This record gives sequence, structure tokens and C-alpha cells, in this order.
Amino acid sequence: MTFLEDRDLEDVPNIPEYYKGKTIFITGGSGFMGKVLIEKLLYSCTDLDRIYLLLRSKKNVAPEDRLAKIYSSHCFDRLRKEKPGVFQSKVFFISGDISETGLGISDEDRTLLVNRTHIIFHAAASVRFDDSLKTAAKLNLVSTKEVIELATEVRNLECLIHVSTAYSNTNRNPIEEVMYPAHVSWREMLQVCEEVDDHTLQVLTPKYIGELPNTYVFTKQLAEHVAYEYKGKLPIVIIRPSIVISSHEDPFPGWIDNFNGPSGLIVGCGKGILRTIYSSPDMILDYVPVDITIRACIVASWIRGTKMLTHTDDIPIYNSCAGTLKNITIQEMLDIGNEIIEFIPLDNVMWTSNVIITKSLFMYNIYVLILHLLPAIFFDLLLRIFGKKPMLLKIQRHIYVSNLAIRYFITQQWTFTNTNLINLRSKVKEVDREQFYYEMENIDIFEFFKNSIAGGRKYLLKEKDEDIPKAMAHRQRIIILDKLLKFIFFGLVFWWLLNTNFIKNIFMI
Repeated sequence: MTFLEDRDLEDVPNIPEYYKGKTIFITGGSGFMGKVLIEKLLYSCTDLDRIYLLLRSKKNVAPEDRLAKIYSSHCFDRLRKEKPGVFQSKVFFISGDISETGLGISDEDRTLLVNRTHIIFHAAASVRFDDSLKTAAKLNLVSTKEVIELATEVRNLECLIHVSTAYSNTNRNPIEEVMYPAHVSWREMLQVCEEVDDHTLQVLTPKYIGELPNTYVFTKQLAEHVAYEYKGKLPIVIIRPSIVISSHEDPFPGWIDNFNGPSGLIVGCGKGILRTIYSSPDMILDYVPVDITIRACIVASWIRGTKMLTHTDDIPIYNSCAGTLKNITIQEMLDIGNEIIEFIPLDNVMWTSNVIITKSLFMYNIYVLILHLLPAIFFDLLLRIFGKKPMLLKIQRHIYVSNLAIRYFITQQWTFTNTNLINLRSKVKEVDREQFYYEMENIDIFEFFKNSIAGGRKYLLKEKDEDIPKAMAHRQRIIILDKLLKFIFFGLVFWWLLNTNFIKNIFMI
């Protein structure tokens, strides 16, 4: 239990009361977690004053157009239906860029934030594992430094939630809710990134990140230390989500907008293009529904914001993860996915959804050649013959590169502790339990993944429910074709064996 929970909260306002009249500044609002955070705040804490989102121009799309695009997301369907007009009246953009000095915010907008903001959620980051060290440092490390420097100027700051990752200390096991020593000095790292040329820095990157797997984990770890230096100076809370997956309840079951984590695995398997995985069938990967992490963030901001900051205050750390509350292996997840896909099939599947999980790197490469590469070449050849654009080899190349990027995480096992997270939820007042209490241990795994697959089908693949009967019929044809080809293949193998001299000699004897 942290010092925030170890106090009497009887006279503390409940969460919607606390948020009433508050102004919130959010980085990363256009991302998966960011959209769910905005929706939840507006839906459950509607009396907040306003939300400012840091948005940059992207691909010649102006921030105001990006704001409209964010609201057009299906994530806000519930809000549009039950509380129309709330988003437009309470959400505004601040033009800027997390990779720039001062977040790229104008002096006028900075003054606005300094004078009005009460709560900051810093959720912006690059989650790419293959970013160069300089790029990752800009997006994950410099951005955190700039957000915290802004926070030091904010006159009425009550809480700053820094969203990190449970994998920021993968060189340790178990991973507890504590601040571990930094791998290197974050100041030294920024100096190196500024002074060393790109080629030399690329050569030196393995030396700097050491036993950490990639620049993402490395820079997220250092970003935590930027925040931790303000212990007792700023009301900061660090939230470390594990692998964030589709929603359990908020804004509705099954909401997802990316192929990360099990969504990509199940979709790849369901389409019949992912046939093998380099891992152990018994490997437990720690997944957390996005809305559980968002609820934890909001509860943490409430419990931090309702306590006056003192110089002796530590910075609480919460591992937003399943831990021992709810475990599922890769094999169990795929088995559940296969069962669900029988009655919620994906459109135009390429093959059956059977997947081989192997712990042997040699066998994995053999399977990739036989089950991924050769079929992709064959199907692309057929597409060329029929005058269509080949695509499967490109998809398989992307799958292989993605598997390389996550190999470190699906071949090693970590134990995450979430004692602080569990203690935090115990402080949610009875009146707030329906909207803000979170738990993983009582989630029906089958029902959850059914909603997840349905959501992936609808929101990621843009497939329609009315096409399910057609998809089922197509899937049945693929299954029959698969069995027929296996029968022919093994029949030919059997025929060949019968005609070998070895077998003939046995029968002659």
C-alpha cells in the first residue's frame, strides 16, 4: 500500500465530484488508450470543465481536422448516443509536437495551460520497437522531460499521470512496483543523442541499451527516472500497463483499434495467414484490457489529486497488469480463438486457423518456409495469372518482421506484481464502484475474447455481421479443401513408401 491509500478517505469527494470543474491536459489523446481515456472522462465525469489535447499536424492534416477525426471514431459511439454535444463543448486542441522543445506549444497556449490545468495525463509515446535510439529518445524521453517542465509551471497542478510500461525493466524478474536503478543517466543519453551522428549512434546503440531488448524499453525506462527526480516536488503517479488489449466494458465490450497483442495473433490465425509462432505453448503473456488501465489511471489521479503534496511524498508506481489475477497461455488463447472463429468467422480466409507453436528456432524457420513463404509465393503467382495485384508475400514479410520484433517478449517469462494496483481499487468509494472499480480475476475469458474477435472483425477489418453466413460457408469450403489436400499428400507419401525397395523387400520376406 502506498502513502496515498494509507489515509482516511471518508471526507474526500468521490471521483465525479473531484473532477467537477477541472481542466485536463492530455498527450497521446489520438492513440488507443488516449481515446478511451477521453471517452471515459467525458462519459463518467461529465461536469469536468474541459480537456485540452496536444495534437500536431500529421500528413498535412490540421490539428482541428485531427480532432474531428478522433471524435468520428467508433470509440465515441456511446458518448454520441447518450451525451451528444459533450465532446464538442469540452474538448479542445493545443497545437504542438511531443518531440519538439517546449512541446512545440505557442507562448499563448502555454500560458493558457499554465493558468488553467489541474490534471495532466502524459500518454504519448512511440511504441515501435525498431525506432532508432535518437528517434525513440525524442518521442519517449524528451517528451517526458518537456511535459514535466511544463508541469513545474502549472499553477494549480493536482496530479500528473505518467503512462510508462510494465516492460520498462525486462532485465529483472520479478518486476515489482518500485523504481529500479537507471540503466544509464538519462541526461547523458540525451547529450549523446544530440552530439553523436546517426551512423555512430546506431553502432553504439547495443552498448547503451545493454541487456534491454530495444530502444522502446530503454527510453521508457529512462523516462521514468525523469519523472522520479521530481519526487516530493510534483504530484506524479507512474502507471505501468502490460500488453493493452481490447476493452472489457468501456466504452463497450470489444473495442479495439490496432492489431497489437493477441488481436493481431487471432486475426492472423483466423485469416489463415499466421501458421506458426516461435514461443512455448505454455508461455503466459500478461494482458490487460484497455479500460481497466484507464480506470486505474482515473482512480490514481483522484487519490493523488485529493492529497496535498508534501516534500516527503514518494512517487507511487502501479503495475496495471493481470499478474496472478488472471493467467492465460498462448496455446489456451489460440484454442479459444479457434473455437470462437467457428461461429464468428472472418471473411475470405486464406486457409484453416491451425497454428503450430514451437520452442525450436530451427523448426520455426522450417515452418515459416513451408507454411508461410511457399504458399505465399504460390498464391501471389495465381493472383498474377488472374491479373490481380500480388499481396500475400508482402503480408508474410510483415508478419515475419513483426515476429522478430516481439520475439524477446514471447520467449521469456516475467512475473509482475500488482499489489499497489489492487490496493488502489480497494479505495474506490461505493458510489463510484460501477463506473470506476476494476478487476480482472472475474472476467469470463471466453466471453471476453468473443467480444474481442467480434470487435476486431468490425473495427479493424471493417467486416459486416450480415456477411457471417457467407464467411462460414467459405470457411467450410477451405476446411474441406485442406482435408482433401492432406488426404492426397499423405496418400501419395503412402503410395511412394509402398513402392520403395525397402518396403518391397519386407513383403517379399
